[in-house]
Amino acid sequence: MYEKLKEIISRVMPDLDLSNVSEDSRLLEDLKFDSLAIMMMAMEIESEFGIRFEGPVALKTVKDVMNYIEEKQK
Repeated sequence: MYEKLKEIISRVMPDLDLSNVSEDSRLLEDLKFDSLAIMMMAMEIESEFGIRFEGPVALKTVKDVMNYIEEKQK
């Protein structure tokens, strides 16, 4: 799942150096996501993993996103 998520991040943020992305990377501070990038990532995740984001979700790190996807797939 981590590799799939990195692919999604690269589609949303094509100029981002993926070698700097880890599970502990913070979306806003480290990866410089803005609200549009977060929304685009959410849409890509919904399409890729067949899940839906419902209501506001506090996702701060790449690991938070992975945990959310895993929880929704149960």
